[in-house]
Amino acid sequence: MSKKTLIVFSGEYDRVMAAFIIANGAAAMDDEVVMFFTFWGLSALRKENVTETPSKSKSFLQKAFGALLPKSPEKLGISKFNFGGAGQSMMKKVMKAENVMTVSELIDTAKEQGIKMIACTMSMDVLGISKEELIDGIEYAGVATYLGEAEDANVNLFV
Repeated sequence: MSKKTLIVFSGEYDRVMAAFIIANGAAAMDDEVVMFFTFWGLSALRKENVTETPSKSKSFLQKAFGALLPKSPEKLGISKFNFGGAGQSMMKKVMKAENVMTVSELIDTAKEQGIKMIACTMSMDVLGISKEELIDGIEYAGVATYLGEAEDANVNLFV
């Protein structure tokens, strides 16, 4: 068994989708897969409807980030031709017609396959994102943890 690591830095639907397609493909080939979500990539892990109170108070800028960042993977814009959100809707329509999984479905598949998803705690602090705002079943760590995982991997990707 080999190991693959991915840094998910982008918060754009098509790039996050590509990261999960690669990760799920590697896991289907019995590779160990670790995904490290940092900065804008954390938006892919956000819950749509957060009901819990965040565990700490936020600064004005952290509140602004929280208000401006997409609140679920299905609300991410696409990297090209977004057209104020219409591009993502058009892309999803084509994906559905071609039986391509949504990002949310790819995340569920990743969980089922045992893909390790790590949220970067430093990025969470900077953006004011609390653990309560992120999906269940993920881990929390800093860059040293990712580097330790990447050191043992034969493929490291930055998306």
